[in-house]
Amino acid sequence: MAGFTLPRFYPILDTEVAARFEVEPVTAAAEILDAGAKILQFRHKGFFSREAVEDIERIAVLCRDAGALFVVNDRVDVARVAGAAVHLGQEDLTPTLARRVAGDEMVIGYSTHNEAQLRAAAGEPADYVALGPIFETVSKRNPDPVVGLERLRLWRSLTPRPLVAIGGITRANASRVLEAGADSVAVIGDLFPGAGARVREWIAVTD
Repeated sequence: MAGFTLPRFYPILDTEVAARFEVEPVTAAAEILDAGAKILQFRHKGFFSREAVEDIERIAVLCRDAGALFVVNDRVDVARVAGAAVHLGQEDLTPTLARRVAGDEMVIGYSTHNEAQLRAAAGEPADYVALGPIFETVSKRNPDPVVGLERLRLWRSLTPRPLVAIGGITRANASRVLEAGADSVAVIGDLFPGAGARVREWIAVTD
């Protein structure tokens, strides 16, 4: 999508993390959006039950009302049902194949973890790319090798697309990640507890 831009703060609502803090996904989404987030990804690594899809549809409405882009992780079919964007990993459909389901209008994000994947992503019809983990992270069960700020800075020139950095990013180091070339920083674990207050702090440090 020509001219696509990413908000500098990119919250990812992981259902496992929310459950750990005993927060319902729809409640968490409302807090995140009320605090001013302009993009929100729904990340659900479990079975996509009817309840999960219903949560997605409710969050999609909240995002539309807030003027925020809603992104569904991994599942292009569910994203299309919800009228959302989709974010794809290296083990999901490629953006090229996803376009057959999504059409030309859906925003597609694509995860990369190293130089080779970032170069390969240049040939895919993704609207933005993610790179990480930038630092060590506990939000992924089997994380890829750490990228670090030096390689982020070096590899930034490999893609003309908006780039979101992910993995171990905190309010203390976010400014260094943005200075190294990222257009946006993605946050999973540091949204809780107190998602609303956390989001306001994140928006302040990434402005």
